[in-house]
Amino acid sequence: MRKNILLPWNKALSYIIREIVSTADEIKKEWKIIYRENIWDPVAKWEKIPEWLKDIVKRACDEDEVYRYSPTRWLDKTLEYIISKNPKLRKKDIIFFNGIWDAISKVYKVLSFDSRIIWPNPAYPTHSSTEAAHAGSFYITYNLNPENNWNPDLQELKNKVKYNPNIVWILVVNPDNPTWKVFSKNILEKIVEIAKKYELFLIFDEIYEKLVYEEKDKIKLSDIIQDVPWLSMKWISKDMPWPGARCWRIEVYNTDKDKNFREFVDSLLLSKMVEVCSTTLPQYVLPKIYENKKYKKSLKKRIEKYKKRAQIAEDILKDSKELKVIKPKWAFYLTILFDNIDKTKKYKIENKKIDDIVKSALQNRKRFDEKFCYYMLGETWVCSVPLSWFNSTYDGFRITLLEENIEQFKYILEKVKDFAKKWNK
Repeated sequence: MRKNILLPWNKALSYIIREIVSTADEIKKEWKIIYRENIWDPVAKWEKIPEWLKDIVKRACDEDEVYRYSPTRWLDKTLEYIISKNPKLRKKDIIFFNGIWDAISKVYKVLSFDSRIIWPNPAYPTHSSTEAAHAGSFYITYNLNPENNWNPDLQELKNKVKYNPNIVWILVVNPDNPTWKVFSKNILEKIVEIAKKYELFLIFDEIYEKLVYEEKDKIKLSDIIQDVPWLSMKWISKDMPWPGARCWRIEVYNTDKDKNFREFVDSLLLSKMVEVCSTTLPQYVLPKIYENKKYKKSLKKRIEKYKKRAQIAEDILKDSKELKVIKPKWAFYLTILFDNIDKTKKYKIENKKIDDIVKSALQNRKRFDEKFCYYMLGETWVCSVPLSWFNSTYDGFRITLLEENIEQFKYILEKVKDFAKKWNK
């Protein structure tokens, strides 16, 4: 080529969570089995899709309307339904997107290059890598402390905001991914106070809000946000076993409190309008699904199932000398940290072919949790995700709570536990 056509920070874009899958596929050729615990896909784990949900989608597909472009301002009946549940919203405060990348990339692309968003450590890589790539600079984070039950270091957040004038947004993922923390009302109010004091905007990623285990832990942010301009991210794909729905929406609040924020929202809307429209079918069925009398029962059943598995995981791993678990308060993942484990050990798999595959995958990878996860994959066939891939300063890994067969779920956890013990021998 006559010149380099890439921006230097395009390399910051990453969804590394899926990269371990290629290695798992190589190993599967040798062992014929892999326990895929790297990503949320309940369908792949044999969760039964409710017939009532299928029926709603089937009936919708008989309607000509679902084959058209959705209107510029999205489907009117869907907007009316959403604001009927939240009177603080207006139709113009809602924007639909086609999944996480569509929404997050547009939010960051509308920002000026020197406007930064500070986000938690650990953080979901779609957020962190997209923001860093857009800004052409390193990440700016505030710490979530596992020694304090994954609560944020509010003093660190305050200092970074105070002394870095380029920070204009605070991102809060609540419930949090990957720590599975649900922040208390007190913590959230203090973050709001920081935003208010330093005239910042807030982004709340709330895509897992319906999957919080305990009703008492569910905080209605619109009641505590005061007059701080903020936006909320929500995702129908997580509220039910339908990851392929790819239906994301953003709700914006307090646009009348700040001219710059209002202009940002207008630009965000225009960037979506240039794309013509969002996917019609998920928008069309959203009210029908949420209002179906079987939805709440189905959601409650799923929450109880994940809650039970979280308890099983804690019971199995709590006496491990090498692993540390902070039991999640929501959803279908489990983050495991290392405790008293030998990070200097050189591990070797007896099967030379598998050992070579793992060594090849680990080239240029420097973090201990990467080394551990790849060797665990080669030895136990459990495919997990290193916590460092969430731009985390902590070493650990994440697995799912999705396995429908409880005995196999226990078996996977025992394999993980035994491998950690073997690592230290």
